[in-house]
Amino acid sequence: MSQITVYKLDGSEAEKIELSDKLFNQTASPALVYQVVRVAALRRRQPLAHTKDRSDVSGGGKKPWKQKGTGRARHGSIRSPLWRGGGITFGPRSDSGTTRTIPKKMAKKALLAVLSDRAAHKNVLGIDLSALEKPSTKKLILFLETMKRDTKNVLFITTGAEDALAHSLQNIKTAQSVRVENVNILDILAAHTLCLTQDALAALTKQLGA
Repeated sequence: MSQITVYKLDGSEAEKIELSDKLFNQTASPALVYQVVRVAALRRRQPLAHTKDRSDVSGGGKKPWKQKGTGRARHGSIRSPLWRGGGITFGPRSDSGTTRTIPKKMAKKALLAVLSDRAAHKNVLGIDLSALEKPSTKKLILFLETMKRDTKNVLFITTGAEDALAHSLQNIKTAQSVRVENVNILDILAAHTLCLTQDALAALTKQLGA
């Protein structure tokens, strides 16, 4: 069972806490992690381009002319993609590619593997926010500079009760916060360092069943 150090905002050590092996000592194949990341990225995507196919275009309910005898080509609707003003064939759709899912057990295993990788590389820190009674961007900047993480992407994982922390991070480009229930594999992979409060660590352990 590995340990992490909990730091105060001035950079001094507060205590050491143990990490659950079920949460921070797991592995998964790169193929599984890739598959989970791909599905998560597709589901996060919000496409704007949307074209209408022939079933979406209004009108065209009547056959333009009879099938035979006119000498003209056969047509069933003026909303065919062959007609001006008709539907678009294979155009971009806002509902395409975003409905993919993945089994929960696979997603959980990949998430645990990514968390374990961060812990194995000593990129998981604990933070004591008792001194942060009100929002203070200055204190957080000094904390990141003291920990030599000011130039790296840092993800603070909270329980949602640390409002002062979330407000303090709004003007820091290299740091962001996420609530425990919203932890996802994309944010963890994008972050170089994870900072957790003790309450957040306990909540995360309970949430992932570790």
